[in-house]
Amino acid sequence: MTANDALVTFRGVQKTYDGTSLVVRDLNLDIQRGEFLSLLGPSGSGKTTTLMMLAGFESPTAGEISLGGVPITRTPPHKRNFGMVFQNYALFPHMTVADNIAYPLTVRKLGQSEREAKVKRALDMVQMGAMGARFPAQLSGGQQQRVALARALVFDPQLVLMDEPLGALDKQLREHMQIELKALHRRLGVTFVYVTHDQAEALTMSDRVAVFSDGRIQQIDRVDCLYETPVNRFVASFVGDNAVLDATVHTTTGEHCEVRMPNGALLRGVNVNRANVGDRVQCSVRPERIELAEAGSANTLPGQVMDVIYFGDHLRLRCQMGAEAEVMVKLALNHPAVPTPGHTVHLHAPPQHMRVYL
Repeated sequence: MTANDALVTFRGVQKTYDGTSLVVRDLNLDIQRGEFLSLLGPSGSGKTTTLMMLAGFESPTAGEISLGGVPITRTPPHKRNFGMVFQNYALFPHMTVADNIAYPLTVRKLGQSEREAKVKRALDMVQMGAMGARFPAQLSGGQQQRVALARALVFDPQLVLMDEPLGALDKQLREHMQIELKALHRRLGVTFVYVTHDQAEALTMSDRVAVFSDGRIQQIDRVDCLYETPVNRFVASFVGDNAVLDATVHTTTGEHCEVRMPNGALLRGVNVNRANVGDRVQCSVRPERIELAEAGSANTLPGQVMDVIYFGDHLRLRCQMGAEAEVMVKLALNHPAVPTPGHTVHLHAPPQHMRVYL
């Protein structure tokens, strides 16, 4: 997709609250029409400030935000016509569910019959058709979240902004709502921009994810690319689990390099940041990519099994690699030879899945 297809563009956007430290630094971002984009990052990384600038609740210190090619940096929030869903739902407690959902339509002065038809459609959309007469206090957290979502969608916005909307729900309900939200997005084709610090949530729901750290986007990519090919140490460590080992670059050949481990072993991997011979680096492998191998196999290190942990759908081996960090290995429940604690195992990291970072 090109920038011309983008619904929203950020160009050179910065934000500071105190005039010295930048919360958002030189942000350039294209949000495509109809996509589900998640802004993912730890607290203080700039993701929520970015969403609030898009919503109009915060103003950029520098740069320009455009909608469909038209600058909206100085357009007030109520004229941007975006749906918004907050973590705390922000429902009016004295209004019924139907009146809460109708509120954006009332503000826009729609007639009663059109209002009622749109509210009914929005209630059905979130599977709460029979609950229009109830009050928020009579609803569970998950039901209140559905009402907040229906209110954000009822006036057919071209963009829906969500700030950690599932954060207050318990794990099972949150996972259920993730699947429902994704299905709803696919059905409606509306552009969703979703802020979260939960990487599993971002991977489950999004078409693309922008990973924030220190006010910058570290990587923006499709979820599979983000998980399989992180561009730096931060993204590798923040998105998913990793086995991480320190090493020194021994040789380099094109996109690959050979690294020397503290025990003298040589391993081969992808030289992500073009490290040079002698550079100290971190080697990163996803736990599900590590295989149990025979002693002496290529790209293999010995480790001692400290623990075997049952995770329901898989097993994890906690292994001590010499004097270095512990490494987690994922194994299928039906793995033919699960070692027991105290045993020495030989862990093979396939070169194409071992990523070497400066």
